[in-house]
Amino acid sequence: MYLQKTLTLSTMIKQLVFGAAAGALALAPLSATAAPYLNIENNAGYSGGDYLGATTDFHVGFEGGEGVYSYYAQGGPAFVSPQGEDGEFELSGKVGGNVQVAESVGIYGELSFITAEEDPSVGTKLGVKYAF
Repeated sequence: MYLQKTLTLSTMIKQLVFGAAAGALALAPLSATAAPYLNIENNAGYSGGDYLGATTDFHVGFEGGEGVYSYYAQGGPAFVSPQGEDGEFELSGKVGGNVQVAESVGIYGELSFITAEEDPSVGTKLGVKYAF
C-alpha cells in the first residue's frame, strides 16, 4: 500500500511540475507584472448543523494583470481532515482570472483541483461581479 501511494504521489508530482512548467511558459509574457504570494486557506463543511470536516490549503502563487485583464495561479499541499478520520495531505491548486467589461462590471472564472487516492476532484467557478 505504501509503495503504491508513493508511486502514485510521484506520478502526481511529476504531472504537477510539468503542468506548472507548461503554464509558466504560456503566461511568461504576462509574468513581468506578476507578484508572488502565499495563501493559507481553510474550508470547513457543515450539513444540517453537523461538522463534516475541513481542508486547509498551503499554496504559493502569483498574480498579475494588464489593463482590463487580471489572473492568478496557485498550488501546493492541502491537508484534508474528514470528521472522525485521520487527515492526509493531497496536492491542490487553482488558476483564475477576471475581465473588467465595464467600469463596475467584471466577469471572473476559476478552475481548481485536488488529488485523491482514486480520482482527482476538479471544480469550476464562473461569475459576474457588479460593484456599486
